[in-house]
Amino acid sequence: MIGFEVAASAAAQPEATLRSCCLQTGCCGTLGARLVEDCPMAPIPRLRDDGGHPLWSYGFRPFFLFGSLFATAAMLAWLPFYYGQITIPTAMTPRDWHAHEMIFGFLPAVVAGFLLTAIPNWTGRLPLQGRPLIVLVVVWVAGRVAIATSAATSPTFAAIVDLSFLALLAAAATREIVAGRNWRNLKVILVVALMLAGNVVVHVEAAREGFADVGLRLGIAATIFLITLVGGRVVPSFTRNWLARENPGRLPSPFGKLDMAALVASGLALLLWTAAPEGATTGVLLIFAGGLQTIRLMRWAGHRTWRDRLVLVLHLAYAFIPLGFFLAATAAFGQLSVSAGNHAWTVGAAGLMVLAIMSRASLGHTGRALVASRWVEAVYLLLIGAAVLRICAAVAPGAGGVLVLLAWMAWTGAFGLFAAAYWQVFTGPRLRA
Repeated sequence: MIGFEVAASAAAQPEATLRSCCLQTGCCGTLGARLVEDCPMAPIPRLRDDGGHPLWSYGFRPFFLFGSLFATAAMLAWLPFYYGQITIPTAMTPRDWHAHEMIFGFLPAVVAGFLLTAIPNWTGRLPLQGRPLIVLVVVWVAGRVAIATSAATSPTFAAIVDLSFLALLAAAATREIVAGRNWRNLKVILVVALMLAGNVVVHVEAAREGFADVGLRLGIAATIFLITLVGGRVVPSFTRNWLARENPGRLPSPFGKLDMAALVASGLALLLWTAAPEGATTGVLLIFAGGLQTIRLMRWAGHRTWRDRLVLVLHLAYAFIPLGFFLAATAAFGQLSVSAGNHAWTVGAAGLMVLAIMSRASLGHTGRALVASRWVEAVYLLLIGAAVLRICAAVAPGAGGVLVLLAWMAWTGAFGLFAAAYWQVFTGPRLRA
C-alpha cells in the first residue's frame, strides 16, 4: 500500500486486462507503463493454479482468516486470564501477553496477508502459494503457541520462535521486491523491521525487568506510521474513484506538502513518544502532529462517502489516528491515562483499518462485488463501539470495569462475526467474472 510501480511484466499486460483487475478492487489509474500508485491491492492478472486448496492460493486468504480467528480467541481469553479465572502458562504478565499478542501476533498476520498480496502487483512476479505459504503460516502459529506456553518451556525458546515469523516475512518480502527490481518499495521492509525491533525489545525487557514498556510503544508507533502511509494513498484513492463515479463534486485533495509535513511530524512525534511518552516537548509535538493529521483527513472529502460503507469506514478508521495523538498528548501532560491514546490507536485506528482493508481486498481478490453486506456493516459498528468504549474506560476510570467488559464483548463479536461472514470468501474458489 505504499507504492507503486508495477514491473514490466505486469505493465505488459493488455490494457483491458489491467483495467479489469483495477476495477475489481475499486482502483483505477493510469494504464500502461504504470498502475496508479494508490492501488497496490488490484488483483495481479496471473496466478499459478497448483491444484491445491483455495486457502493456500494467495497470502491474504490464510492470514486474514487465521488473524481474525486469533483476534477473537486471544481476546476471549484475555479478560478471564487478567482476572485470574483461567491460567495461560506464559512467562509474560497478563497485560504484556495481551498487548504483545495483539501488536506482535495479530497485526503481523494481517500485514503478512497484505504484503504477500500486494508485492506481486508491485513486482509482476507470481505470488507466494502452496507449501511456502503454509510454512509461513505454521511459523506464525508456532509463535503464538510458544508465547502462550513460555512458562512451561523457555522464554528464550519462545522468543526465538516468535521472532522467526517477522524475520521470515521480511526476508521473503525483500527477496521478491529485489527480484522484481522494485527498489522504491524496499521502504516497506523498514516498517516490518521496526515491528521486529519492537518485538525484540519486548522480549528483552520482559526477561530483564519482568514487564515490557518501550518495545510495546515501538510496536504501536510502527503500526500507526504504517497506517499513515497506507491511509495517505488508499483512503483518498478509493474515495476519489467512488465519488467520480457515484457522487460528482468535490474530490479528495492530491498528495502535497501538507501530507508530507503530516508524515514527518507524525514520525518524529511517534519516535519521541516511544522514547519519552511524558513531558511538555512530547506533548506539544503530539498535538502538532494530530493537528496536521486532522487537516489531512478533512481534505479527503470523507463526509461525501456515506452511501458506500466500504469507503466510509476507511475515513472513520483514519480519524482515530489524530484522536490518538491528542489523547497521547493529554497523557504526556499528565492529565489522562496513557491507555486512552494507546487504545485509540490500537483498537480504533489499527483494528478498524484492518477490518476495512481485509473486507474490501478479500472481496476484490475473489471476484466478488465491492459491497458491504449487513453483516459487515455490523462488524464495523461493533469495532467502532469497542474503540469508543475502551477510550471511555480510560477517561472515566470509575466506570472502567463495565466499559472494558463491553469493549471486550464488542471486539470479540466484531472479529468473530467477520471470520464467520468471510469464511467462504477465504476458503472457497474465486468467482468467475
